[in-house]
Amino acid sequence: MKAAAESTYSLRSIEKMLGLGRSVISSIVDAGFVSPSRGPRNEYRFSFQDVVLLRTAHHLMEAKIPSRRMLRSLRQLRSKLPIALPLSGLRITAIGNEVVVRDGDAYWEAGTGQMLMDFEVAGKDGEVAFLIRDLNRDDGDTDSAEQWFKRGEQLEHDDTGSAEQAYRKAIAIDLGHTDSYVNLGAMLCETGRCAEAVALYDQAIKHCPAGPLLHFNRAIALEDQGRIDEALASYDHCLALNPEFADAHYNAARLHERVGHTQRAVRHYGAYRRLQQ
Repeated sequence: MKAAAESTYSLRSIEKMLGLGRSVISSIVDAGFVSPSRGPRNEYRFSFQDVVLLRTAHHLMEAKIPSRRMLRSLRQLRSKLPIALPLSGLRITAIGNEVVVRDGDAYWEAGTGQMLMDFEVAGKDGEVAFLIRDLNRDDGDTDSAEQWFKRGEQLEHDDTGSAEQAYRKAIAIDLGHTDSYVNLGAMLCETGRCAEAVALYDQAIKHCPAGPLLHFNRAIALEDQGRIDEALASYDHCLALNPEFADAHYNAARLHERVGHTQRAVRHYGAYRRLQQ
């Protein structure tokens, strides 16, 4: 288990491990709450500490904790977390207004603020496992778009057909449910249905025109189809909405370089490097 605990994790493995969609993970990373490293193809690589911080940040966001308090608490939590999962596991919980971490028989405080969470981190079959509440449980309207979205996230890794139905149900209920479009479109691309993904993103942009992630994912789907000029246009739309979208600068630079637009490639690479500092 030690070797597995000390390794890094891909975005796909993080989604499966935490039950979080890539849109949620990306929003946490973009907000600066977690800073993963990059692999040889510029893909995200998450450490054990990143995994715990992602789960914690998601709980805090759901609890609507102010961003400044979240950042302070997550920094303190990172400074105390071990590099790898200890054999005894960890338990992170809220006691009053304090977050406390149990490592074996030792307890220590991770920060202050109303943090509504309670989960354990343990080793299972050589992997990191999180013992968390059932995402299918619903305390309100089980037919809400958000609940269908959560079902889709949970089902995505084991039953893609049912996950697709859940995401489409969420969209049917709420045509502006951006996260459902993002997750469903990415899932379609991963199964080779990029043309369907582009059509889905076109629908999404009609209802959510100010969503940079929709334009970014649309660009990726177009790129996978070899539609380079259209992909570049989508990256431009993404960056017009969010000039600090680092991955959009990187992907645009790569495509401009491929088609011989040297100056544009240099400009986007420069922007990407500035944003990574």
